[in-house]
Amino acid sequence: MKNSKLIIISILILMSGALFAQKTNFGLGMIAGSPTGISAKYWVSGSKAVDFGLGYSFARNDAHFNFHADYLWHESDVFHSNQKLLFFYGIGFRLKTSDNGNNSLGVRGAFGISWFTARTPLEFFFELAPVVKIIPETALDVDGGLGARFYF
Repeated sequence: MKNSKLIIISILILMSGALFAQKTNFGLGMIAGSPTGISAKYWVSGSKAVDFGLGYSFARNDAHFNFHADYLWHESDVFHSNQKLLFFYGIGFRLKTSDNGNNSLGVRGAFGISWFTARTPLEFFFELAPVVKIIPETALDVDGGLGARFYF
């Protein structure tokens, strides 16, 4: 019952925002994958943005927080479509803090596809991000996920 009320309230907030929102430079939403959590994006120009992600993994042997930030470039001429599809790529960092003390810092190279809906201020995206861990040791890892952001 409590979850259904929360879902209904969330849908009403999103719908009312879509009716009255002006397009802005800041979007907030969710990402599912690695990490799973909150995703945000701030556009610094028409083709450049900074994105952030904060997630938590409840894995039994490796529960951890995951924070990343990337500087992204967007290309609009890659896909020939009447939809607003953008290819993006960029570079950033990832900080991972584990309950078992297995913390790491690494460099991310992110790339993916964003789709912006025509009538509402929503962005749906898919991203992959190879990570080169540099602290405490050099190793390779991969982040990736599906997500959505609401611009308000």
